[in-house]
Amino acid sequence: MTSHAEFLRRVTLDESLVESLRDDHTKAPITPAERAMLDFAAQITRDPVALGPADHDRLREVGFDDKGILQITLIA
Repeated sequence: MTSHAEFLRRVTLDESLVESLRDDHTKAPITPAERAMLDFAAQITRDPVALGPADHDRLREVGFDDKGILQITLIA
């Protein structure tokens, strides 16, 4: 998380965003697509076996295609 936070800090120059994401991404001021992506990444980190088609559908609902879902999966 530290390296991701530092990268985001340097790219956005928004310390409050970085801190809110670090504290609890579900309460951070981000878009629905960003929230769905982070929810998916958190789930794949905690319990990837529990992921199913509904999780992929949620990502599709906010605009991710199969390539985007694969990229999120590989990065997570």
